[in-house]
Amino acid sequence: MTDPRYRAQDLRDFAAALFRAGGLVEEQAAAVAEVLVEGDLLGQTTHGLALLGPYLDSLASGDMARAGAPELVARTATAETWDGCKLPGPWLVRRAADTASARAAEHGMGAVVIRRSHHIGCLGAYPGAIAARGQMLVLASSDPATASVAPVGGTRRLITPNPLAAGWPTPEGPVIMDISMSYTTNGMTARRRAEGREFEHPWLLDGEGRPSTDPNAFFADPPGTLAALGAPSAPHKGFALGLLIEALTSALGGSGRADGATGWGAAVFVLVLDPRHFGGTEPFLRETGWMAEAVHSNPPAPGGPPPRLPGAGALRRKAEQLAAGIALHPSIPPVLEARGRAAGVPLPPPV
Repeated sequence: MTDPRYRAQDLRDFAAALFRAGGLVEEQAAAVAEVLVEGDLLGQTTHGLALLGPYLDSLASGDMARAGAPELVARTATAETWDGCKLPGPWLVRRAADTASARAAEHGMGAVVIRRSHHIGCLGAYPGAIAARGQMLVLASSDPATASVAPVGGTRRLITPNPLAAGWPTPEGPVIMDISMSYTTNGMTARRRAEGREFEHPWLLDGEGRPSTDPNAFFADPPGTLAALGAPSAPHKGFALGLLIEALTSALGGSGRADGATGWGAAVFVLVLDPRHFGGTEPFLRETGWMAEAVHSNPPAPGGPPPRLPGAGALRRKAEQLAAGIALHPSIPPVLEARGRAAGVPLPPPV
C-alpha cells in the first residue's frame, strides 16, 4: 500500500476553514493555511500541517491573537518596526514581506522587524513569492520566550535554532535556502522521541554537554541541548550565526529575552533587496545564472549525486506533490481528521 496523498488546494481549504472556526478572519486564516501547506509541499513536515493542532490550541487559549493589526513602533523611508501583538505569524510575515518589497521597489531596500509575533511556520515558504518579483528576500526568526541551544562550552539552553531563509531569482528559477543554526530542530527532536528513533548523527548534547543521538537526552534532567551547526569541530560558527540572528530579530526590534518574554512566538527580521537599484536586474541575473550553471556543471564525486543549488530538492518535491498530491507524514492525517471532526469540517478524501 502507498501512503495517501491529498490535493494541495483541498488541504488549504480545509485548514483555512478550521482557522476560521477557531476565530481568525478570512485573510488571516487563508494566509496561515497557505503557509502551512507550503511547508508540507517543500518537505518540511515538522513545520507544515503538523503545526495546525498547536496553532488551534494557541487560538483557543488566547496565546495567538484572533483579531487586530500590528502596532507601528518606528518608521523611516526604508525600515519599520512592528509589535505583532501575538497575531498569526504567517499573516504578519507575508504582510511584512509585501511592505518591505514595496519599499525596495522604490528605494532599493526595505526592512521590517516584528517583535511579539506568534510562530511563523516554515521560513522556506516565504522567499519564492518575492523572488518571483525579481527581488531578494532575507528572513530570520528567533523565539525569545524559549531556548534549546547552548553557547559553545556551555551546557544550558540559551537561544533557539534561529533559522535563516533567503531567496533570489536566476534565469532558470529561484534559489531558496532555509537553514537553522542548530543541526536539528525542537520539532524534529520531539517527533523522533515520539517515534522511538535516534538520530543518525550526534545532533544533540546531553545535560553534561556530551554528544548524543538519543532524543530523550533533550528532555532529560538536566535537559540536553541541540548541537550548534558546525559541531563537534566548529560549533562556534553555528552559535555565532545564531547570535547574529538574535541581534537582527529581538535586538533590532527592541524587545526580547532581556524583557522576560513569555508564550510561544517569534521575533522576526524581514529584508527585501531590489537589484534594479544596485548593479541592475540584467547584471544580477547574469551573475546568478552563471553561478547556477557553474554549480550544475561541476563534476560530481564518484558515485555521488550531481551538484545542485540550495532548495532545488524542495522545489522539485513541491512540483511533484502539486501534480500527484501531498504525501503527509503518517502522524498528521489522524490529527487533521480529529480536529476536523471536532469543528464539523470533514478532512478531504485522498487523491
